[in-house]
Amino acid sequence: MATGYNVPGMTAKDSKTVIEALQDRLYAYNDLHLTLKHVHWNVVGPNFIGVHEMIDPQVEAVRGFADDTAERIATMGGVPIGTPGALVKGRSWDEYSLGRDTVQAHLGALDLVYTGIIESNRKAIEMAGELDPITEDLLISQTSELEQFHWFVRAHLENSSGQLSTSGAATETQAAKKAKNKK
Repeated sequence: MATGYNVPGMTAKDSKTVIEALQDRLYAYNDLHLTLKHVHWNVVGPNFIGVHEMIDPQVEAVRGFADDTAERIATMGGVPIGTPGALVKGRSWDEYSLGRDTVQAHLGALDLVYTGIIESNRKAIEMAGELDPITEDLLISQTSELEQFHWFVRAHLENSSGQLSTSGAATETQAAKKAKNKK
């Protein structure tokens, strides 16, 4: 949805394309910060406190990404949509699948969550690079932080030779099981 104007130097068509990509990222960030908080509340077992405390700064950063993204949409003449119903309707991914579970299980599932977010962000960066360097810069900055958070998660999942316990997992459930050393 657009308000009838766009930023100087961009066509209405290009603005619409960028706004749609940003709206998808807004859905992803809102979903991610809620998922991270869910993990924060439901992680148990050895190393609980370290992971519990590692997640909160990620939640706050991702909430900030959502706010910055929504403000970019508005700046471009769009109408950012942040309601829960719109998020569920507009997302292209499934609900996070774990409830109360171990540190390793949640980190295994988060490995796939972060992989999906980062891959989608990189596609949006590529598109924005052709149409809007301001949005491209915003997404690059956000993706850089997401990649660092992903590294924090993966550090708990790799062995001393760098092999990830979640390697080859296609779903959060598979990744969680692999991370807990179940085949």
